[in-house]
Amino acid sequence: MSDTTTTNPSPASPILPWKTKIALSLLSTVTDFARRNNGTVNRRLMGCFDVNAKVPSQPVPGLNISDITVDPSRNLWFRLYTPTDVTAKSPSGDTTTTAEGGASRQHLPVFIFFHGGGFAFLSAASVGYDVICRRFARENSAIVVSVNYRLSPEFKYPCQYEDGFDVLKFIDSKQCKDFPANADLSRCFLGGDSAGANIAHHATVRATKNSNTFHELKIIGLIQIQPFYGGEERTESEIRLKNAPLVSLPRTDWLWKVFLPDGCDRNHEAANVFGSDKLVEEMKRNMDFPHTLVVIGGFDPLKDWARRYYEGLKKCGKDVDLIEYPNGVHAFYCFPELPETDLLFKEVHDFIAKKCEAK
Repeated sequence: MSDTTTTNPSPASPILPWKTKIALSLLSTVTDFARRNNGTVNRRLMGCFDVNAKVPSQPVPGLNISDITVDPSRNLWFRLYTPTDVTAKSPSGDTTTTAEGGASRQHLPVFIFFHGGGFAFLSAASVGYDVICRRFARENSAIVVSVNYRLSPEFKYPCQYEDGFDVLKFIDSKQCKDFPANADLSRCFLGGDSAGANIAHHATVRATKNSNTFHELKIIGLIQIQPFYGGEERTESEIRLKNAPLVSLPRTDWLWKVFLPDGCDRNHEAANVFGSDKLVEEMKRNMDFPHTLVVIGGFDPLKDWARRYYEGLKKCGKDVDLIEYPNGVHAFYCFPELPETDLLFKEVHDFIAKKCEAK
């Protein structure tokens, strides 16, 4: 995979099925009505539309699925997806056939995933993310940990970052007797989409700065799917696509305001991760920061900030790849009817496979 890949020339406007357009419009409308002018969220309204997927009561082909509690006092938990029938080549290149319903004997990489939603919406149980994480687990023969973190505005910065880091420490501590014994924590990937990608970045920065405090867990790859970064400056894509579904300028401005500490603007380090010389120098000194995959969409207003993130990592001497889907709207991967969705899952698979083989 080259450092920068563009799949096709960008069309004048996104080419989407009516089904996708309606779904994007509905979700945008619901979140608009749920966002109150006083900086709160109507959770009851969101609960009517954010359909949750329960842990299956019956066996699921190829997977064991369970919920693991980390800290009940802050509703910190994760949904665990463990492959049980590893018959194809895993990312490590090994082939192991396991009886259906049993735990695979093969050591499997671990993919810790943070869901999107602007820090304020959705959860690890949201049906869309349940589908995505099942697919990640099956297609990568990887143990997937989907983190349920606290949401803003009830819990502002840095709560989400603390939750992410604490999940890493919890997994590394081996406190969870139900965590798969065949999990290879030396082949750990962090990733997420949108705000979840932002959380994954900050959790990775903290973990790699403190790598000597981990016993087994080692992050060898970071996956950034349409990451949510920002700043006070308005970029070309933000202006041109200011009325885009899900992440229009009024929506993202509101999300940053209710997430960031009171009195802080979007140049805060949570949003503008390379916004100061100090942050750049800290990244240059972070020798354990892993190889990173950045995915952007041509019709995503966030794409210019994501590209700056990619460029910032390169300037700091980090290994980083950029994939752009010119027809990609924000959250395109949630819609299996879009051709870019399959392409993205293949890119993620290839990235994990490449890093596991090198390991």
